[in-house]
Amino acid sequence: MNKKQKLMLIRIIISLLMMVALFFIPSSGALRLVLYIIPYLIVGYDILIKAFKGIIRGQVLDECFLMATATVGAFALAIYENSGDYTEAIAVMLFYQIGELFQSYAVGKSRKNITELMDIRPDYANIEKDGKLEKVDPDDVGIGSTIIVQPGEKVPIDGIVIEGNSTLNTAALTGESLPREVQSGDEIISGSINITGLLKIKTTKEFGESTVSKILDLVENASSRKSRSEDFISKFARIYTPAVCIGALLLAILPPVVRIAVGLDAAWESWIYRALTFLVISCPCALVISIPLSFFAGLGGSSNAGILVKGSNYMETLSKTKIVVFDKTGTLTQGVFEVNGIHHNTIENEKIIEYAALAESSSSHPIAKSLQKEYGREIDRTRVSDVREISGKGIIATVDGHTVACGNEGLMEYLSIRSIPCHSIGTIVHVAIDGAYTGHIVISDVVKPNAAEAIRKLRAAGIRKTVMLTGDRKATAEKIAKELGIEEVYSELLPSDKVEKVESILKTKSNDEKLAFVGDGINDAPVLGRADIGIAMGAMGSDAAIEAADVVLMDDDPLKIAKAIRISQKCMRIVYENIVFAIGVKALCLILGAVGIANMWLAIFADVGVMVLAVLNAIRALFVKKL
Repeated sequence: MNKKQKLMLIRIIISLLMMVALFFIPSSGALRLVLYIIPYLIVGYDILIKAFKGIIRGQVLDECFLMATATVGAFALAIYENSGDYTEAIAVMLFYQIGELFQSYAVGKSRKNITELMDIRPDYANIEKDGKLEKVDPDDVGIGSTIIVQPGEKVPIDGIVIEGNSTLNTAALTGESLPREVQSGDEIISGSINITGLLKIKTTKEFGESTVSKILDLVENASSRKSRSEDFISKFARIYTPAVCIGALLLAILPPVVRIAVGLDAAWESWIYRALTFLVISCPCALVISIPLSFFAGLGGSSNAGILVKGSNYMETLSKTKIVVFDKTGTLTQGVFEVNGIHHNTIENEKIIEYAALAESSSSHPIAKSLQKEYGREIDRTRVSDVREISGKGIIATVDGHTVACGNEGLMEYLSIRSIPCHSIGTIVHVAIDGAYTGHIVISDVVKPNAAEAIRKLRAAGIRKTVMLTGDRKATAEKIAKELGIEEVYSELLPSDKVEKVESILKTKSNDEKLAFVGDGINDAPVLGRADIGIAMGAMGSDAAIEAADVVLMDDDPLKIAKAIRISQKCMRIVYENIVFAIGVKALCLILGAVGIANMWLAIFADVGVMVLAVLNAIRALFVKKL
């Protein structure tokens, strides 16, 4: 609890104790009125002040005005009737403030998740000057600068580790408690906390373009994007509040006037009491507070799980998703090529990899990188000479005095060497040494460990169709789709082709169904923008993809797609529960109040009780770990 909440709790307790004490203190007349006004003002002075300020500003018809009118009116009736019963007025204000305290606590609870995320904002960056560390504003650090991150400090800017190794805490970014190991050559994203070793990092982005800045921008702007449900509630409250005020006024005046006209006693006290009860019942707090709070809690819960939803409007759209379209590389696969097999080799596996890695040592192509990674040792370039690249075919080089050729079938044909076809899926690197065919190496992209389970969980979440789009060859794409259980696959596509495919799928779905596209590359940005909801892989995804997306997964885990959908479904379920419950109870109590069956105590339940129950229900949107 913060100071403001503690103060409110103290006021409520003091007022409640005084009200109970007054039951046992004999008093009457003006003294009794003064004694009861004291606890009333202790618990409700701020509501009276807000109502007065609202009247001055012309913003009359809000819940503070309703509370002030109803309670002051209850005091006036008790004085008029000379009943001395002022407890109703105090009770109305008391229970309203209890409801406000619940609401404040709930907002604070959901805001805490987002505040924890905001703690990733770095205050400074360390740069080395004259052998000493100097703290500077991260905004002043340019691309290509070298920064130092000591144990316990936040990584201020995205970059590449050039010296040192350490363990990083990425929980605030990804929602994952498992530490991540980094060493020289690894990419590192801002917002992580360095746990163990000292790291030297070469920055690859400016602070304003770094991951941490983009995340904070997304979170800070999320609440400004309202859903249709929130818009409906805002419009509803603007029409509903003046309508019930007019209704209460008519209820206080018309029946007595009609009774006088037909020769009966006007019974002004009874009808004014009913009108005041009607006012208290009608207060739309439960809807106005609980619906935005439900979305706010959902956004806070999802961000705590490493899923950033850019606004409650996207939360609502996400809940209606029935079709999920995936880009392949970097989304379902790791985008990292690895050696998966060596076939028909006439020499040892280690030797063929060694010759291939050395021959490809001057290339920066992903295939060359994967061969060097498989070799696993430092490349001795003095062993390599006479490197020739045959465009579109491969490389010929002299390694340890031997002529080594690495490339595709076209290279083997170019050298008039008979190669053996490979039936495995992936990129095939044929190797020949001194004109003799030595075998071929199979290199392929690695499927993410959780990809197949992610597809199964999407079906469990109500997704009726999954589609994969890729620029890969048909055989590779179909093999991966079959392995993961994806129903439709389209291969050998250009970025523009992906947009066309998504548009054609959009035409086949019904109006109440939404299509989500999941991607990570810069070429996915147009498709992310075209889909009903765009989901980007945030850890290694391109800036363009993250910018174009509506939802960002901070740890690139495809399992989080199903979790994001389940969180949105739970959030929307809570929103609809609160709408139906609040409107249903209010409608019933308004009718009972108008006909004189409901008293002020029932009015308190209809207002504050419903609000407390709706707020407690809204808090459930925070709890997403088991989804």
